[in-house]
Amino acid sequence: MQYKVLALKYRPDSFADLIGQDVLVQTLTNAINTNRIANAFLLTGIRGVGKTTTARIIARVLNCTGEDGKGAPTITPCGVCNNCVSIKESRHPDVLEMDAASRTGVDDIREIIESVRYLPTSARYKIYIIDEVHMLSKNAFNALLKTLEEPPAHVKFIFATTEIRKIPITILSRCQRFDLRRVENETLVNHLSNIAQKESSEIEREALEMIANASEGSVRDSLSLLDQAISHSDSKVTAKMARDMLGLADKAKVIDIFSSIAEGKTAEALDFLKELYNASADPVLVLNDLLEFSYLVTKLKVMPNLNLIGKVPESEFKKAKLLAEKLPMSYLTRSWQMLLKGLGEVKVAPDSFAACEMILIRLAYASDLPSPAALISKLQNTSNAPTPPSAGGAPRGGHASPSSYSSAPAYQTESAPNTENETVSYVNNFNELAELFKIKGESLLYNWLLADARLIKFEQGRIELSLSSHIAPDFPQRVSRHLKEWTGKNWVVVASHQEGQATLEEQRNKKTQIWSIKFLKQSL
Repeated sequence: MQYKVLALKYRPDSFADLIGQDVLVQTLTNAINTNRIANAFLLTGIRGVGKTTTARIIARVLNCTGEDGKGAPTITPCGVCNNCVSIKESRHPDVLEMDAASRTGVDDIREIIESVRYLPTSARYKIYIIDEVHMLSKNAFNALLKTLEEPPAHVKFIFATTEIRKIPITILSRCQRFDLRRVENETLVNHLSNIAQKESSEIEREALEMIANASEGSVRDSLSLLDQAISHSDSKVTAKMARDMLGLADKAKVIDIFSSIAEGKTAEALDFLKELYNASADPVLVLNDLLEFSYLVTKLKVMPNLNLIGKVPESEFKKAKLLAEKLPMSYLTRSWQMLLKGLGEVKVAPDSFAACEMILIRLAYASDLPSPAALISKLQNTSNAPTPPSAGGAPRGGHASPSSYSSAPAYQTESAPNTENETVSYVNNFNELAELFKIKGESLLYNWLLADARLIKFEQGRIELSLSSHIAPDFPQRVSRHLKEWTGKNWVVVASHQEGQATLEEQRNKKTQIWSIKFLKQSL
């Protein structure tokens, strides 16, 4: 017998076989049971989640007549009546499939419009399934509008698309829309495991997790990869085989790189990277994995009780949990930003491995940088301290000796403090006060202080401001509350009707203009 690929062999025949689309199944079940069947359905989602399969199942659901030939539309088609069998085999004369990717013109749609007038030959409904409907031309969509809005009672339309934004709103408003979701990894792994058992193939759970993760929620992609993995092995499919087949980096080594960088062990991290590269791992994929693990650690940092066992490998979860307890949030957010920026650099670099090494070195040496709040506090302490004698510094007009840097563990909260727990003892002026709100992540209040608040009077513990109408009424109370939390002192914020100074934004714009004029004069 001719071999049938797994994606076709295990294609769902009913809604009971369709995985990961519970909302769609429930909605259609209720519609069938209450006889509220729409004229047109629009199925959207990424490739391989079951759009065309669902369209064919709907065609069977609506046209099934039961084993005795007298049944009504049912959510569980019998699978043995003439309509069910011929629809499954794609040879039913009343269920017409059209690929809009190859038939995009208005003439193709006119054929459909002409044929809808005729009653079905043997089915209850004449059903038109148009795949990749977003590929239709503008004229084709316009030709379809009237028929779609008021189709004959014996006609149903089912559209499928991966590009919902390319569908005209006039078409969308005439359809009942269903968004087919990406299938979760855990559901996908269980599905692949069941199919592997039916195929009498032994495959490690970790290998199935890699395949599910690589498929990005697409059932068809996961089955194609499973098919390839089974063919790749004569006996048992191991995690190493799956990793080699997919070109993935060893996740354990990736975690070792992340941990080594956090501990300040730069050389060790570079050795792990070299091992991965020698094993044919793509530096871009290594950085992708580092980003994913960084996200996992950060998520566990803000949600310590989150249980992800089953969704990610248990060993990976435990290591991420341990790192989340040790690493400060300031380091985690900084590492995410640097890895994300580095990913773009590695993609365009002439030597991707060298670029990846530079990203890791940069990340390791950034682990001991102080937070912005710590810098402000240090600058304030420096400005209040007596000026040191010039004998110990650089000569006037000369250069200070270069500082030496070495990577330090991010675990040391002294070198990478958490901004959430830091206090600023003294705020010198209104500009510094506004910057404090920026550093602490209070973006809305910072923008108001920058553009909508005019300073009238500033002193320690009290500021008087003229506020625009854009600012919320509780603005003074919110500013006062945050300042007390960050400085440990009571602050009174008064809203006044006096005119006040120029806003900080206006002052900065003016300085920029003055600088630009000076620069132009010097250039001339």
